[in-house]
Amino acid sequence: MSEVLLYHHVQGLTEGVRAFADRLRQAGHTVHTPDLFDGRSFGTLEEGLAFARESGFDALAERGAAAAEGIGPDVVYAGFSFGVTIAQRLAQTRPGARGALLMYSCLPVSEFGEAWPEDVPVQVHGKAGDDFFLEDIEAARALVDSSNRAELFLYPGTEHLFADSSLPSYDPEAAASLNERVLAFLDRVQSHASSVDRRA
Repeated sequence: MSEVLLYHHVQGLTEGVRAFADRLRQAGHTVHTPDLFDGRSFGTLEEGLAFARESGFDALAERGAAAAEGIGPDVVYAGFSFGVTIAQRLAQTRPGARGALLMYSCLPVSEFGEAWPEDVPVQVHGKAGDDFFLEDIEAARALVDSSNRAELFLYPGTEHLFADSSLPSYDPEAAASLNERVLAFLDRVQSHASSVDRRA
């Protein structure tokens, strides 16, 4: 099955992020969840953002990139919000990426290169009325327009971290749809990898 490197959002490696990873594991996938905050988690986005600013976003991103060094390159990079900055960077720049899952955020492709890698499938998920995601939606649409292996899924509502079951922003219906789409994506990634291996 697929191997996934999953980066948490700015509220930390919450029980909801762990539960998401466990659902992928139950489906047979291997999931790594590096804790970039050394065990800290925060009750609100504002508290998490304050900690990230104090720690330095660049320093935290470098810690996330370093976490990938001990893992083989043939992985799917996934991130929630703040974690997207690391997952997207690695998916675009680290050779061998099998795919990318960008949840609640998407940066312009130009942040990390001239174009999205043509052999790397990607899904972007966000709420249509989420103020944070609305800042990124043009970048997400541009990514989809530039690649025939990119998908954008918009969900009704305004919640930002809507798939984290441990937070008040949790939306069970939208989270269930996201989970289903992510699992289907990982199955396709694995099927594609297996067919390539058979041809090699």
